[in-house]
Amino acid sequence: MPTLEEQIDITAPGDVVWDHLHQVEDYPRFVGGVREARREGTSGVHMDLETSGGTARGLDAATTDLRPNETMTWRTTETPHLSGSVSLLPIDSTHTRMQLRMDYDPGEAHNAFGGPKGFAQSSAIERTVREDLHQFKDLVEQAHPTT
Repeated sequence: MPTLEEQIDITAPGDVVWDHLHQVEDYPRFVGGVREARREGTSGVHMDLETSGGTARGLDAATTDLRPNETMTWRTTETPHLSGSVSLLPIDSTHTRMQLRMDYDPGEAHNAFGGPKGFAQSSAIERTVREDLHQFKDLVEQAHPTT
């Protein structure tokens, strides 16, 4: 199963980044293809996604805060089997490095969401994740500008 690892530096303290990461209802603002997201129970997240064919698909995930303000892990509860983690590393008092790791099966991702196959699928997923990280960075930095 391929593993995708990306990171981005955000101009905000770790606790601010952590709070934004846990505002599930804001996922449509920075996660590509998410139409709506909501928390279900204490550790569940449901997202309504738009596939490449324009149809809607639900996706449920379970999250765990392994170390609050440091590491959150997640995994889907059904196919496609996706899992990953987000870690926050303080750079200084006003900068945080966010590291994302995601494991996925390209065939399952293609069957669930459509889009290209093979290497093109992996490239598209990597590009989307990078764009999502930049959208998240912009969201946090606009909500909490440094002076």
